[in-house]
Amino acid sequence: MFRNLGPGAIGVDRNALDVFSAAREAGFDGLDPDLGQVAELGPAAFLRPYEERGLRVGGWGLPVPLQAGGEQYRAALDRLGPTAAAAASVGATRCATWIPSCSDERPFSENLAFHVQRLRPVAETLGEHGCRLGLEFIGPRTFLRSKKYPFIHTMEGMLELCEAVGTGNVGLLLDSWHWYTSHGTLGDLKKLTDANIVQVHINDAPSGVPVDEQVDSVREIMGETGVIDLTGFLRALRDAGYTGPVTPEPFSAKLKEMSPAEAVSYAGAALKVVWEEALGCA
Repeated sequence: MFRNLGPGAIGVDRNALDVFSAAREAGFDGLDPDLGQVAELGPAAFLRPYEERGLRVGGWGLPVPLQAGGEQYRAALDRLGPTAAAAASVGATRCATWIPSCSDERPFSENLAFHVQRLRPVAETLGEHGCRLGLEFIGPRTFLRSKKYPFIHTMEGMLELCEAVGTGNVGLLLDSWHWYTSHGTLGDLKKLTDANIVQVHINDAPSGVPVDEQVDSVREIMGETGVIDLTGFLRALRDAGYTGPVTPEPFSAKLKEMSPAEAVSYAGAALKVVWEEALGCA
């Protein structure tokens, strides 16, 4: 696994700085791609700044709105093939999205059938180009209680959905925040293998707030409070043999007040500290 920068995940506009140099200087080993640049530049030119700075290509977000109306969903699905082909041409084979943990319209069984129906064509299209799909469960009870019908909100439940999709290329977008707020344990993580994990997000939680009262949009930079056991989290990923990106996503007010360069540097330094504490290596 490798430390990865997703500029948007820390509130940074990637066009506001030399994102490649900033990522490298902050100690990141990878950078999420701007796939719109692949068609414009071609794969070789697109990859040149990655190669020049020794960076790996990170992951990307699914551009298909699963919850949208049928026409909008199908139009986006039709565009997914060319996007996946472009992504695969530069080694960006890890795509991901999140699944709402509740609904006002669909009871659990109906919602499960809906998501399998929507996800299977997506996963099949990605698979045609050698790409995988990561699904993120949403853990906070504050979100779960916000709508009428609860849905999948734990790692175990999301793995069952991955299996139900049935295409063999669907796994988790595993976020330390959602693992913590769903009452996940290190024992849960020890059941995973690299095949189960597509992408990883890392962050911390505010102190002094009961776990069931944590709010999704209010997080902390990794290691700043120690509320989430990131040492155990990272060691479990290592033991699972995870080979993909670990990307900070702290939703931090502190980072938003910084310049883009300062935010990248601060996030990189914070991730380096917890990385070294957990894994004993820079």
